[in-house]
Amino acid sequence: MCGVCFSRRGLLAALGAVGLAGCSENAATGRRQLVFVDDGQLATLADRTWNEVVAKIPPVADPAAQARLARIGAPLVKAAGRDDLDWSFTVLDSPEFNAFVLPNGRVGFFRGLMEFARDDGAIASVVGHEIGHVLARHSAERMSQEIAVQAGVGIAQLLISQEAGQYADEIGAALGAGAVLGVILPYSRKHELEADRVGVDLMRKAGQDPNDAVRFWERMIRRAQNTERPPEVISTHPADTRRLEALKAAVARPA
Repeated sequence: MCGVCFSRRGLLAALGAVGLAGCSENAATGRRQLVFVDDGQLATLADRTWNEVVAKIPPVADPAAQARLARIGAPLVKAAGRDDLDWSFTVLDSPEFNAFVLPNGRVGFFRGLMEFARDDGAIASVVGHEIGHVLARHSAERMSQEIAVQAGVGIAQLLISQEAGQYADEIGAALGAGAVLGVILPYSRKHELEADRVGVDLMRKAGQDPNDAVRFWERMIRRAQNTERPPEVISTHPADTRRLEALKAAVARPA
């Protein structure tokens, strides 16, 4: 029995020590983050991921479109102040309404979204949002959270298995689902709202009109009105109305 007690204390203390060691304040968001994933490892993973993406979705064969995206992104990169990253902007040949950024500074912007956005200001609002994810270190935080959550669930399963008997597997599965719904997805929604806010700040610094972000999202919401969306509680993104309200508040905030 003493051995079991020692194991519990040791495991929980070890997890707590990892959490404390990985907490730091992010200058872009002003909040403390649990980040203990090495940036070098992330960059290596990002390079590999980018190669996999372009193997499946090649860049559009239109030099003018590629040059336009790079031109729109350049002042936002300068405003971001992250010259240590090898920033690049690529229009990918897909009709999807999507864009993404990798922690190594590679931004992928799908042709479908670029055609819908139309004007430079709308495109800049999307690019600013994506760069915001990098400044907020969301990839590193998300990976760190998933590692911590899995460690926490594993510890809980180990402790419960000593007392729950035949129901240990069912309880363990419920713990995993609870971790996703209670930790991972809420933080994913927080990350989207933070990236919106940081993107607005970048647009201001770059001399661009952040109201373009509001106008773009109003158009996106009108487009999505007849589309089925999952409830916010099980989505990685905040509800459209909440996101638009938060975006308007960020734009209205004094510079």
